[in-house]
Amino acid sequence: MTDKALTIEHVSKDRGKTRVLDDIDLTLAPGERMALLGHNGAGKSTLIKSILGLTPIHGGSIRVGGAAPGSASARRDTAYLPEAVSFHPALTGREQLTLFARLSGEKADVPGLLERVGLSDALDRRIGTYSKGMRQRLGLAQVLLGQPKVALLDEPTSGLDPISRQDLYAIIDELAGQGTAVLIASHALTEVEARTDRIAILRKGQMVADDTLANLSALAGLPIKLRVRAAESAETLAAELGGNRVNGASVELLCSPADKMEALRRIAAMGEAVADVEMTPPKLEDLYRHYAREALQ
Repeated sequence: MTDKALTIEHVSKDRGKTRVLDDIDLTLAPGERMALLGHNGAGKSTLIKSILGLTPIHGGSIRVGGAAPGSASARRDTAYLPEAVSFHPALTGREQLTLFARLSGEKADVPGLLERVGLSDALDRRIGTYSKGMRQRLGLAQVLLGQPKVALLDEPTSGLDPISRQDLYAIIDELAGQGTAVLIASHALTEVEARTDRIAILRKGQMVADDTLANLSALAGLPIKLRVRAAESAETLAAELGGNRVNGASVELLCSPADKMEALRRIAAMGEAVADVEMTPPKLEDLYRHYAREALQ
């Protein structure tokens, strides 16, 4: 038995003479939410297909719980939502989800699931009349069937409006709360920054980062931005603090995490000359650029 929902060890995959996955290690615990990031062609889709058992690997091992990808046990415990989700256009939402439930052997509350993903008003409409966002919601309802150990979501917010995106992440939180490990492959960095527990970054088939956002930020050592607004003139602030003047009213400084407190003490020592201070730590977009572009060079 294993306490990990997903275990990937030293996985390699070749396509012709090109190595598309190179010695990948990754684990997901029950209830953990991980964002999988990387440029197009970095290997995200290949890794997901390998977890699903749809494409063979050429080295290493993958286990869903303790089962091999593609086995009956692994398929039962894995849910998948592709970016380009597709269903039979002649079926209604109710009919399609009922079919999936029968195929999986689940006794599901189909109307309840469709209501949960915001399709209660369209459960008896033909899927051919659904928008892309509605088809995406139906795919999410399929993910919710049963109690999967692992949910693989490939660009899950594609085609969804802002409110629907919030609803989707609320459902992802529910899944995680029930013990499902969730892997989200996404380019929507702002979304996953606040809604995942760990960040993994692929670059040219290699895992160049895998940790919490806070730890990745500390390891990268990217500068913190301080914007100091002057009570009257920014000229005095600029003369004392240095940095770049912004709109004649503020001064912008960059400092390392280790120098942050010293910079704040210098600003505080200027007393009433300072009207306000804004501190902006590195965002996920900054960290992604750092690891995806600079690592391994």
